[in-house]
Amino acid sequence: MVTLVAVSALGLAACSSGGTSPGTGSTSSGSGSTGGSTTAAFDAANGQIFNPSTKTGGIITMADEGEPDSTDPGDSYYGYTWDLMRLYGRGLVMFNIAPGDGSNKLSGDLATELGKATDNAKTWTYTLKDGVKFEDGTPITSKDIKYAITRTLDKDIFPDSPTYFDDLLAWPADYKGAYKSKDVNTDSAIQTPDDKTIVFHLKNSFSSFDYLMTTSQSYPVPAAKDTGAKYKEHPISSGPYMFGSYEAGKKFTLVRNPNWDPKTDPQRKALPDGYEYTMNVNQEDIDNRIIAGELDIHVTGTGITPASQSKVLSDPTLKARADNPTLARLWYTSINPTVKPLDNKDCRIAIMYAMDRTAYQTAYGGQFAGGSIATALMPALIPGALKDDFYPRAGNKADLAKAKEHLAACGQPNGFETTMAFRTERPKEKALAEAFQAELAKVGIKLTLKGYPKKDYFSTYAGNPPFVVKNNIGMAANGWGADWNDGYGFLSQIVDSRVIRETGGSSNSSVRIPEVDTMLDEAAVETDNAKREALYGAIDKKVMEEAVIFPGLHAKSLLLRGSKLTNVFVNQAYGMYDYTALGKM
Repeated sequence: MVTLVAVSALGLAACSSGGTSPGTGSTSSGSGSTGGSTTAAFDAANGQIFNPSTKTGGIITMADEGEPDSTDPGDSYYGYTWDLMRLYGRGLVMFNIAPGDGSNKLSGDLATELGKATDNAKTWTYTLKDGVKFEDGTPITSKDIKYAITRTLDKDIFPDSPTYFDDLLAWPADYKGAYKSKDVNTDSAIQTPDDKTIVFHLKNSFSSFDYLMTTSQSYPVPAAKDTGAKYKEHPISSGPYMFGSYEAGKKFTLVRNPNWDPKTDPQRKALPDGYEYTMNVNQEDIDNRIIAGELDIHVTGTGITPASQSKVLSDPTLKARADNPTLARLWYTSINPTVKPLDNKDCRIAIMYAMDRTAYQTAYGGQFAGGSIATALMPALIPGALKDDFYPRAGNKADLAKAKEHLAACGQPNGFETTMAFRTERPKEKALAEAFQAELAKVGIKLTLKGYPKKDYFSTYAGNPPFVVKNNIGMAANGWGADWNDGYGFLSQIVDSRVIRETGGSSNSSVRIPEVDTMLDEAAVETDNAKREALYGAIDKKVMEEAVIFPGLHAKSLLLRGSKLTNVFVNQAYGMYDYTALGKM
């Protein structure tokens, strides 16, 4: 996911979603604006609302080139699923449904307001709103939120969920979640003194805990309706829509939730009557159907394919339906030190020098649709981002002489063989793997390319340490968007070795540096902004020096709006269109 020196959550004020009434005719644009426009134009939904409307009705159609990691809010870590799940789930806190920088601000969602921090931000207390209910009319209580969080600690059932709650809360020793430790008292971590109050106890101070309350893991789950691994077939809704149907690997539908009360949820407007979500659709077909007006949204939010890019940009009518946001996202490649000979640092450095950076950019669609070339991990949107180049070369071309020098130093003067993984459904990742294959061959490194399904890419394949070693996966195409836009929200889940799970499911497969883990802990409790930002920069530097991540690109995407959509805008917190705001003509 779908983004801490921590801009302290304690100081964030609630912000309304804003917007304008239909027919304003405003033509303001640019990421600094939050107005509305009814004039179709390039980037018209980037920083403002395009085609604002209050009209209700219609079905919004969405397509996915693969499958979501899960529709269970407790087992998801793709940014687009977090964006989507807000249609049928609500956390204690939410990113505002607003264009521009407004979407990075927080407000109470199920909670009346942001959390109240005490004990130097080690204790956080929230109060639930009156009148919040599940789809069957049952009141949502603090116990439902506590249960939802405790169930996600079972990583056998929920391999894809992040580890924030596992790591930060003061759980009893050896606690393994609601299923395996059913009768264990967990008040040391979460207390529910009454149905409307929930209190979180952290092991250490953490000033940005409110951000965790936006994640789908915190969406309430009624214990009596929990069906474990099957819960994804019908998560019980706390939002404006609920599941109408679910066919594994094919499609699902969302319909209106009759027990959702808009008075408790002023930011979600719930304009359409429902959503249709189709899985495993070829991405070129998705682009063509959006172009033809037969489909509304490519749900993964990664942008159109390189083949479609030239078609869209060369046609003024199609270009006027496109947006080009800059994201707090890194397209990168993991270089796994658990796979020989990449356990030798010089072999990893050889890859850093042997890859042409422009070839990386071209594989993702160029500077326009792929992004700007990265020489460190954190994008410019993240405070503390570095501008250093740790593996300098003339322009962005490969330095083959340097690569061969390091191959000799690691005892592989003639190169070596390894495998590179990528997500089968993502043409850009396949193109990237082919680019690496061609470039690294120039210094004798032979890459075997292997595609794996997006749905299980991290849980079963590229994020599963035993599978990686057994199948000689020395490199893996990867991408990461900040859980929230600061150093902790960007770095922690991709560079902390403690999030690596031997059963699979971690976004980090290659960074195993104890010093980095210690620095992350120091940064999480540092209250001085400048010192905290410097720590995140130092973490970035250390990871780059170890050559366990090839940083690739700081991302941009070329998104295409469906021709029949209203209220379209990019939500900066998710880096794609805000799916809760959309309407249909």
